[in-house]
Amino acid sequence: MANKEAAVAELTEKFQSSTAVLLTEYRGLTVAQLKSLRVSISEDATYAVVKNTLTKIAANAAGISSFDEELNGPSAIAFVHGDPVSVAKTMRDFAKANPQLVIKGGYFDGNPLTAAEVGKLANLESREVLLGKLAGAFKASLFGAAYLFNAPLSKAVRTVEALREKQESAN
Repeated sequence: MANKEAAVAELTEKFQSSTAVLLTEYRGLTVAQLKSLRVSISEDATYAVVKNTLTKIAANAAGISSFDEELNGPSAIAFVHGDPVSVAKTMRDFAKANPQLVIKGGYFDGNPLTAAEVGKLANLESREVLLGKLAGAFKASLFGAAYLFNAPLSKAVRTVEALREKQESAN
């Protein structure tokens, strides 16, 4: 009994501390394939095989009831502590190569996700790419602003220079 309570407490804490959670069914995957998946997402997530009943209790304790219907069969959960897009991409790509892995759904930013929505999350560009694009847009905007500010100055300098030359030629 104490072991079950400890397991529920640990799972509840994982649900609460994760930026996202992805629920999968792994029926038919080998131990080596599961290890490969764990390693591929280890930078941003932990992947754990879970007991459905205990997970349902822990998820509900963490305020997540969207998994209640999905927790059947051999279940495993990716608890994301890093970039959810990166983990969703890796899981999607792994599932394409290993059709036994089925992404059932997820939970992200306080909202339940269907399997299709997890797929859409996987199709987003990574945080680094989006930040790079944003920085590029800022740089272009700043260059444009600098050009606008410098244009009147250079025009004024040319005008003053022309006036100076005209005054010198008049003397």
